[in-house]
Amino acid sequence: MASSQALAGQALAGQVTLVTGASRGIGRSIALTLAAQGAEVVVNYANSPDAAEAVVAEIHACGGKAWSYQANVADEEQVELMVKTVLEKSGRLDVLVNNAGITKDGLLMRMKTSDWKSVIDLNLTGVFLCTRAVSRSMLKARSGRIINITSVVALMGNPGQSNYSAAKAGVIGFTRSCAAEFAGRGVTVNAVAPGFIATDMTKNLDVEPILGAIPLGRMGQPEEVASAVLFLAADVASSYMTGQVLQIDGGMVMR
Repeated sequence: MASSQALAGQALAGQVTLVTGASRGIGRSIALTLAAQGAEVVVNYANSPDAAEAVVAEIHACGGKAWSYQANVADEEQVELMVKTVLEKSGRLDVLVNNAGITKDGLLMRMKTSDWKSVIDLNLTGVFLCTRAVSRSMLKARSGRIINITSVVALMGNPGQSNYSAAKAGVIGFTRSCAAEFAGRGVTVNAVAPGFIATDMTKNLDVEPILGAIPLGRMGQPEEVASAVLFLAADVASSYMTGQVLQIDGGMVMR
């Protein structure tokens, strides 16, 4: 990881980060935030090349380093090739942010098996595949940060989201298991659990009843989630944390 002597504003100077699902929403904000702190950011995307290139262009315009890579994180071969390419092109991989995810909501009695499987495959198996792929180089280097984006629904459940809730709860268990496995080699694994964040995924929700359940009385912003990710990615700030879940939810789910 980067030296503790990194200048203020460059907490990730010299590091290479891979952010999955980084073309829009929370992933986009994470990519921009990490780049602003000096990291070279690999912007992973599945189906939005124009949006991904826009993120890369924005980072370049601010003097940062970034490039995009298309891969479906639920596909084992694509994930292995992506990580191999990052290591060959950039020479290292210091931070992985498992952010890619989808929703296919529906009440359980009407949920298609295909909708269950596709959400589990991308939101949970994708985290497994990416983490396994980067773990080899990180464990060898005895250094690394893995940050998994889960959700408050993993903690509280949500009607119509049994697939999404199950996948995100699985991410928490996976995070803690990997944290225990990797700690002896200096690799930390933590998670961030956003609440209701103002993104394309939530823009069509009925906001009023949601706000009534949030003590801070407002939706969160993608940048607020990105700040938590930055904290976990920074070499010194979170160096004694692993296996933890940071809830960025305005106090909605207090544990």
